[in-house]
Amino acid sequence: MIIVMASKASPEQVAAVTAKIRAAGLAEHVSCGTERTIIGAIGDERALTPDMFELMPGVERAMRVMKEYRIVSREAQPTDTVVRVRGVPIGGETVQIIAGPCSVETPEQMALSAAAVADAGCRLMRGGAFKPRSSPYSFQGLGVEGLDYLQQAAHQYGLPVVTELMDVRMLDTFLEHDVDVIQIGARNMQNFDLLKEVGRINKPVILKRGLAATISEWLMAAEYIAAGGNHNIIFCERGVRSFETAYRNMLDVTAIPVLKKESHLPVIVDPSHAGGKAWLVPALAKAALAAGADGLMVEMHPNPCEAWCDADQALTPAELKALIGELRPLAQALGRNL
Repeated sequence: MIIVMASKASPEQVAAVTAKIRAAGLAEHVSCGTERTIIGAIGDERALTPDMFELMPGVERAMRVMKEYRIVSREAQPTDTVVRVRGVPIGGETVQIIAGPCSVETPEQMALSAAAVADAGCRLMRGGAFKPRSSPYSFQGLGVEGLDYLQQAAHQYGLPVVTELMDVRMLDTFLEHDVDVIQIGARNMQNFDLLKEVGRINKPVILKRGLAATISEWLMAAEYIAAGGNHNIIFCERGVRSFETAYRNMLDVTAIPVLKKESHLPVIVDPSHAGGKAWLVPALAKAALAAGADGLMVEMHPNPCEAWCDADQALTPAELKALIGELRPLAQALGRNL
């Protein structure tokens, strides 16, 4: 940690700062310049916080040298992490497409969805059994019954399933139903109790970015999971809220290379929730791949006009298959496969 003293800080004030550093078990290095004195705390700075010093007389500001997110940082692990879901790698050379309906509706709808996902060449299937909705009067999902429909349909084609966990009280139920990948949605990105609990299990977790979360906040949310012992974490950029109303959310393509620089964990993108319109999905998906995304989470419904949730952004089975056909040469041009 670096503590910058005010221009008129007295020797006594400098001494008080160094005493606090030593009391925490660290050493100090004092550099006296012509206008400022800068004190460096040498040792494990996790014992210190900036506000421990910023309220002290004579201190102008204090800042960390090391990142607060240690486990998920690129500094902790220089090589890329590949998260494996029943043998399917997320990260590395292969770009994965996770597809399926926004919400689980009926056994027939899920059977058609699973067939379409497999036919398009996708290796994982998504589907919402529990749905966080803006209105309390909107369809909230089928709950446990929806988990059954999702698993039954996906297992017919050997597809691992991805579904959202909203309530920590349902974690045991998710484990009993052997959900392959637990999704933490945008609204729960900073539900720290939930993050701690999924950190204690050995299941891959897709962590979606919050509606207005900074990258630092997103990384720290991942650190909550990793600190519990679960390092099987996948970031998912799904767009952030902005002033624009022409589309649902603003896809932050810049976040992909930034996360790749800051963290060793894989990064996927949800172009469906970003654009909010099916016709926007192909362009956003291609942009995500070009920016280095390790995968995509795409909404597809056998008949979008009849979807119970987010009908506007769902692709048809034919559109999903066509999209993957367009993405394949792009992936190859980038030195990857799909």
